[in-house]
Amino acid sequence: MAMSAKPLSVAVIGAGMAGRSHAAGYRNANTVFGAGLPPIRLAAIADANVALGDDAARRYGYEKAVPSWEAVVEDSTIDAVSIVVGNALHRPITEALVAAGKHVLCEKPLAGSLEDARAMAELERGAEVVTAVGYTFRRSPAISAIRDHVQRNELGDLTLFSGRYWCDYATDPNGPLGWRFKGGPGSGALGDVGSHVIDAAEYVAGPIVSVSGATLSTQIPKRPVPLGAIVGHNAAPVSDEMGEVENEDTATFTARFESGLVGTFSVTRTGFGLPNGLSFDILGVGGRAAFDQHRPAEYLFDDAQPEARTRGARQIIAGPQLPYFAGGVPMEAPGVGASNADNFTYQARAFLDQIAGVAEPLPACATFAEGLRTLEIIQAVVASSRNNGAVTAVPSVT
Repeated sequence: MAMSAKPLSVAVIGAGMAGRSHAAGYRNANTVFGAGLPPIRLAAIADANVALGDDAARRYGYEKAVPSWEAVVEDSTIDAVSIVVGNALHRPITEALVAAGKHVLCEKPLAGSLEDARAMAELERGAEVVTAVGYTFRRSPAISAIRDHVQRNELGDLTLFSGRYWCDYATDPNGPLGWRFKGGPGSGALGDVGSHVIDAAEYVAGPIVSVSGATLSTQIPKRPVPLGAIVGHNAAPVSDEMGEVENEDTATFTARFESGLVGTFSVTRTGFGLPNGLSFDILGVGGRAAFDQHRPAEYLFDDAQPEARTRGARQIIAGPQLPYFAGGVPMEAPGVGASNADNFTYQARAFLDQIAGVAEPLPACATFAEGLRTLEIIQAVVASSRNNGAVTAVPSVT
């Protein structure tokens, strides 16, 4: 496919750590995989924190920083936008962008409430633009390889999925009471990091049909009110005033998949010494596989070898034999590593492929409908926790 001469203009709303990841992804999108994308114009970074926006625009080569998301909506030259701000703002910003004819990639979780997520999924059904939600772990070469093993039945009949996302960003009781600690049950660790492991589980092992045994708990019930803006999970000046944490620090539950597979899940933001610990094991009668985000350039795989004395888990190092790796890194050789930043680049490329109609696109990004589904599972977990762990059905995949 011949590359169009007309640039595809992009912007990012939100200049925090995830916003910068989107900004870097767009900057690198034309350096990976095949031809077909038009030139990418890095148009704007929007953030109410003007200094933060200016810094992000400078670092990642964007033309300008603007102080509001409305400025992006009003800029008729911008084609595609990533929304990377507080969850409660996702719906109004998305509605305004879609009305302005702009393509939207919204960070997970899709929205701050189930009602907002349903409205966004309904908006998607009638939209004439590309809409997507950012589940970057779908772009992991290792996770995608494990999915391929499952789809090829190389693990045999599946018996157990055990997924975890353990983080430590909320272990300090003096950490400021930012927006992540606001909202009802399910909007804490479950919505923030649990949404990723839930999506990864369904991506690898298929639909979840029910949850049970859910427990939500809060280890640090009060936090100091901040005196100013908070960037990401960073520390910030705080006042002497304490405010209530409104959601969970930790959640556990079990799940039943459509295939009959049983799953166990645990998520926390108060897990000491675990900066970004998404991991899972998937077991079958004929093999097993495991992934740990703290070692993202590899995964473990075990199956029935010809001789029992040589059986055991093998460390599979990321290389051109895995999805996304060939064409996705400058040095296409095993052992050169892979990172979270690469996943954002692959996600940006996939989103832009969808917009540009590239002849051989990367697998499409998750839809708003899939983002809604994750929130429906989260709400089922909350309902189970309120009902002494009772089995709670999840709406069917439509």
